[in-house]
Amino acid sequence: MPDMLSQEDIDNLLKGISSGSVDVNTLDSASEYEKLKIYDFKRPDKFSKDQLRAIQMIHESFARQVTTVLSTLIRSMVSAEVASVEHLAYEEFVNYMVQPTVIGMIEMHPFSGSMLLELNPNLAFAIIDRLLGGRGTFTGVIRELTDIEKTVIERVIMRILELLEDSWSTVVDVRFRFESMESNPFFVQICSPNDMVLVVIMHLRIADVEGMFSLCFPYFLIEPIMDKLSSQQWFASTSHKQDEEVQGFLNASMRQVKMPLAMELGHTVLSLSEVNDLEPGDVIRLDEKTTDEIDVRVGNQVRFKARPGTVNGHMAVELTQILSGFESENKKDGELKHA
Repeated sequence: MPDMLSQEDIDNLLKGISSGSVDVNTLDSASEYEKLKIYDFKRPDKFSKDQLRAIQMIHESFARQVTTVLSTLIRSMVSAEVASVEHLAYEEFVNYMVQPTVIGMIEMHPFSGSMLLELNPNLAFAIIDRLLGGRGTFTGVIRELTDIEKTVIERVIMRILELLEDSWSTVVDVRFRFESMESNPFFVQICSPNDMVLVVIMHLRIADVEGMFSLCFPYFLIEPIMDKLSSQQWFASTSHKQDEEVQGFLNASMRQVKMPLAMELGHTVLSLSEVNDLEPGDVIRLDEKTTDEIDVRVGNQVRFKARPGTVNGHMAVELTQILSGFESENKKDGELKHA
C-alpha cells in the first residue's frame, strides 16, 4: 500500500500550493509517471498471468503425484511443491544451474523440440542411496554420476515423466520421452541463449535432504498450445476428467454386483387345508401350460419372458422377450441361460 499522508503533510502541501512553492503540473506528471510500467524488450512477456496461473495449477497437481509416487518408489518421506513459475532467457536458466548437475533431455511429442528436466545433485544422490539400500543421505560431495547411478536415476526420471504426462493431459495430449542425460549445463543447447523459456521450479524434500527440481520448456515448444493454457480450460478439463473417472468406476463396480435370477415355471392357488394335506408324491397342477412362456425374475421384478428347456443335460431357459424398461447389452433374444 502507498504511504498515507498525515494531516501535517496535507497542511504543508496546501500551503506550498497557495504560496506557489509547489508546482501542480509537476505533481500531475509525477502521478502519470507512477502509472507507467517498465518493459524490458530483452525479456518480453510472452505469457499472460492467466497462462502462468494455468501452468502453475498443472504442476501443482504434478507435485502432489510426485509426493505420493516417489514416496512409494524410494520408501521414504517425500514432499514436493511448486516454488515458482518464471519466464526468462535460456542463458539465465543455464547460469542458474550448478555444475555438475543431473540434466535430462526430454522429447515432447507431438511437438518438435526438447525440454529439460534438472535435478539437483544432492537430491539425485539421496534417491540413489535410498534405492541401493542406504538411508537416503547425501555426503556433501558433488560429482558426476557413474554409469550404474545414471541407470538408476534414469528409471526414476522415466517414472516422473509418466506423472508429468498425466498432469498435462488435463489440458493437452502430450508425450514425454527420455532422450539422454548430461551433467554440464553448458553442453545442453535446446534453444539459442536469448530465446525465452518457461521454467517451473519445484522444491523437493527427501527425508532430511532438500533441493530444487526444475522443468524448462522453450517458448517455441509450447507456443502451439498457448490458447489452451488458461485456468478456465484447466478447471473445465479437470472436472470433465473427474466425472469420466467416477462414471467409469461406478460402471465397473456395478458390473460386479450379483443379482438373484429366478425362473417361475408356473403358479396356482391352494387353500390352507389343501396345503396341509399334501404328501410326498402328490402332483400340484399349475395354471400355465408347458407351451406357455415363463417369467424370468431379476431380484423381485419380472424382466424377461422365456421358454424352458435343457442344454447339455442341464435345465435352461431360452429368452424370448425383454420387457419394457429394461435393456441388456450382454443378453440377446434366443440366448440360452442355465437355470
